[in-house]
Amino acid sequence: MSLAAYACDPAASRGRRHPEAAAPTRTEFQRDRDRIVHSTAFRRLVYKTQVFLNHEGDLFRTRLTHSLEVAQLGRSIARALRLNEDLVEAIALAHDLGHTPFGHAGQDALNDCMKDHGGFEHNLQSLRVVDELEERYPRYDGLNLCFETREGILKHCSRANAERLEAQEPGGVGRRFLDRSQPSLEAQLCNLADEIAYNAHDIDDGVRSGLISMEQLEEVALFARFRREALAEHPDLQGRRQLYEAIRRMLSAQVYDVIAATRAGLDRAAPRSADQARHSGPLVAFSAGMAQQSAALKQFLLRNLYRHPQVVETTGQAKRVVRELFAAYCADPTQMQAGFAARTDLPRAVADYIAGMTDRFAAREHERLTGQRLLP
Repeated sequence: MSLAAYACDPAASRGRRHPEAAAPTRTEFQRDRDRIVHSTAFRRLVYKTQVFLNHEGDLFRTRLTHSLEVAQLGRSIARALRLNEDLVEAIALAHDLGHTPFGHAGQDALNDCMKDHGGFEHNLQSLRVVDELEERYPRYDGLNLCFETREGILKHCSRANAERLEAQEPGGVGRRFLDRSQPSLEAQLCNLADEIAYNAHDIDDGVRSGLISMEQLEEVALFARFRREALAEHPDLQGRRQLYEAIRRMLSAQVYDVIAATRAGLDRAAPRSADQARHSGPLVAFSAGMAQQSAALKQFLLRNLYRHPQVVETTGQAKRVVRELFAAYCADPTQMQAGFAARTDLPRAVADYIAGMTDRFAAREHERLTGQRLLP
C-alpha cells in the first residue's frame, strides 16, 4: 500500500544528528525501530510497571507490554489512514523508555527531588535515553535516531526545556513547543493510541486486582454499552470472557472512531505533505462524542483505581524509595555505577541512574543502602 501525501516518507526524513549511510535492506524508520528493540532501555521495560508494581502480580501490564499494545493499535490505525506504520511502531516502542521505576509515582517523586535542578519529565527523559544515555555505538552516544522518531518520542515538554533543546539544536525537536505547531501525524496517532491502550488495560488490570468491579464499571457509558452488547449476543458469558469481550468491542469502536474522525479532519485540512499536516492543527483525534466518553472513563479510573487506598499506600512507599535513593546517591555518588558517579552534574546523573532502574532493582538498592525493606 502506498503512503498518503501527508505521511512521513523515510526517503524524505530530516535525517540523523550524526549522518550515516543508508541501510541496504531497511528504510530509515525500520532501522530506528530495530535500534529501539535492541536497546538496553527497551529490555528494562519488562520490569517497569504501570499502576501495579512488579511484585504485585505476574499478569499485570508492564511498560513493555503497554508499549507493544500501543504499537499494535497504532499500526492498525496507521494502515487504514495510509500513514507510515514503521514510524508509528518506532515511536510507540520508544515512548516510555525514560519512565522511572514504579510508574507515575516514581516519576512524581523524582520530579520533586529535581525541582531545584531543572525538574524531571519522563518524555524528555525518553529523548535523553535515545540521544545520550544508550551506549551501543563507537562514534556517538545514544541511538542516533531520525528526527521524525525523536519528534514523536517527545510527546510533552515544558517551555523551559523546549528553549534549552532549541538552543542545543536550532529548529530541532523542541521547536514545535515554542511555535505551537504539531508533530507528524504518526506522532499524533501514537499519542492517541497510548491513551486508548492505557484506558483499556487499566480496566483489565483493575478488575483482575479486585480493586474495581464489573458492577462499578456499569457507571462508565463507554464500557457498559459494549458489555450489554456482548451479553445480548452471548447471554451465558461470564467472568474474564465477559470482561475481555467488552474491552475488545470497546477497543474496536475507538479505533474505528479515530479512523473516521481523522479522515474527516484530513478531508477538511487537505494537507499535501507531512510538513503541511504539522501546521494544520491536531488532525488525529476522536469524534466529539467519543472524546467525551473517553474522558469520562479516565475520570472513573482516577477516582476508583489510581486513587484507591491500596494503590495510594503502595505508591506512597514507592515514592519514599525513590526519594531516599536520590538522597543516598547525592550524599555518596560512589554507590552508583562509575560512569554516573564521575559526571559533573551530580543531581542529573542521579536522576538518570534512578530513572533507568527497574522496580525490583530500585527496591533492592534501597534495601542495600538503607537496611529497610519497604516493598517485597
